[in-house]
Order: sequence, then C-alpha cells, then structure tokens
Amino acid sequence: MKRLGVVGTMVWDTIYGRGAGTQPIEEWGGIAYALAGLDHALSDEWQIVPLIKVGRDLAPRANEFLGELKHRAPLTRFIEVAEPNNRVELHYESAARRTECLTGGVPRWTWAELGPMVRDLDAIYVNFCSGFEMTLETARALRQGYAGPMYADLHSLFLGMAHHGLRVPQDLADPPGWFACFDVVQMNENEMQRLGGDPLTVAATAMGTGVRMLVVTLAERGAVFFGRGEPPLAPRRGRDTTTTIQTARIAPPAVVPDPDPTGCGDVFGATLAARLLAGDVIETAIARANGYAAKNAACRGAGAFLHSLRGGITVP
Repeated sequence: MKRLGVVGTMVWDTIYGRGAGTQPIEEWGGIAYALAGLDHALSDEWQIVPLIKVGRDLAPRANEFLGELKHRAPLTRFIEVAEPNNRVELHYESAARRTECLTGGVPRWTWAELGPMVRDLDAIYVNFCSGFEMTLETARALRQGYAGPMYADLHSLFLGMAHHGLRVPQDLADPPGWFACFDVVQMNENEMQRLGGDPLTVAATAMGTGVRMLVVTLAERGAVFFGRGEPPLAPRRGRDTTTTIQTARIAPPAVVPDPDPTGCGDVFGATLAARLLAGDVIETAIARANGYAAKNAACRGAGAFLHSLRGGITVP
C-alpha cells in the first residue's frame, strides 16, 4: 500500500446564512472536507496518514470523523494537543461574500516533529486551512528532507488576523519561497490577483522555482491550470528544463442552485491530488475535481458531504 501524508487543520465551523431557516449550521470544516474528498477519490492502492493536530477539547469527536474514512491507514489517529481546537464562525452575506472569525488554534508543526513522520510516505498533501500549519522555514526543511511529490493549497496563507480573530486578506510574503517547496500549488482567483502581474507571469515565476503545475480555482467557472505537460505528482527524474507553459480552463459539469461554497476549494484540491496520484491526465483529474466540488456545494458541512459521497441523502 502507498501512503499519503495529509497536513492541515480540523476546524469546527459555525455557519450563518447558508442553511434553511435561521439556525446556524455546526459541522466539521477545514481539512475534514479534504479528507472526505481524498477518501472517495483515492485509488485502492493508497492509504491516508493524517499529520494533523487537534485540540483536546474536540479530539474524541475529531477521531470519530477520522474513523469513518475507509482509506485511513490502520491505527492512525490525530495528534492530540492541550491547546483548544480551531473554531471558525462564518457569516455569509451571499455565496461570494462572507466574514470569518477564528478562535482557538493548535500549534504549528516544526521540522523536528514532521521529519520522522514523513520518512515512509509516498506523497504529501498540504492544505493551509488556517494558515498556521507551518512556517516557510519548516516548509523549506520539508522540501529538503523529503524527496517525494507534494501538493499544496496555499489558501489561508493569504489571510491575516485582525481584532477578535477576524480573518482579513493579506499579501503572501515571499511567493517564490513558498512555490519552491511544492510540486503542485493551488490557489483561487482572488489569491492569484494578490500576487500581481498577469497570470502567465505568475505561472512562469512558479515554474521557475520548480513547481510542475499551478492550478487556480474560478468558482462557478471551473479551474485553470498552468503546467509543462509532465505528470505533476509523478516521482522526479531530475529537474525539468521545458520552457513552454501549457494552460487550459476546465469548466464545471453544471451550476449548482443556491450553492454553499464552504469547503469547495478543499474538496477540489484533495480530489485533484488523488486523481493525479492515480495517474489521470491533468484535464481528466481537474474535471473530476470540479465534479466533486459541485457535489460539495450542494451539501452543508464536511460530514454531510462524506455522507453524500456514499450515496446518502443530505438535507439542504
């Protein structure tokens, strides 16, 4: 069996403005969406190894969620820490506009902690759900100390903290430094715009650092990728010297009425990583990721999404 290490943050979400009635939706969010997507999209030769810290206050409930995953490597559990778990309140004004407030927070990973845990992994998926999963210094150490393929969704690295935990947009410090740590990098359209310049220039910068594919999610318009034509998550056989950048936009299968966008980027990235590891060509993998993200948009919470993937009926 091949082993996929998953780095991210379990978040307990309280979501206002996205469900029927006036009551908020309380559900797992953050890396839980990605774990659900990975569990359904990974081929049978892969197992999930969670490299995820959870607060002691929510550890039992978090491990119940983990126990539902059929691809979970045997005997693996979340790492319990004394700090309170990450909790987020999401207030939606519309499908495209929301405010997000973070409380609690598990500590970052250090290379001293991660190093021994990645030695027997065949690939690593990193999702910056909080933006505090690791520092750039740790990411660089991970890249230097681990030779396998790595996928990263940089999402919350573009979010700072204001008063009372309010998340606010911020520029990414040292984009080339972050790019150089991963083989595939994911971001959304707004994050891409914060990097400045035209998309091809940003893509060329990423490729110049060693990135093999940059993928940008476009919400209801699907996703666009920039790459060199090589399998993005295949084992490396020396540095690629191809200078031509290939790009295409892959449209979603359908528009979801009254979508809940929470977690759609996480589901997209997890599915894309899983299908690239399975050997799908890029366009096929992105089309599959678009389909899973659309399915998630019709659900309310990561648990409901996992249930829907197994044929269950979810209540909007």
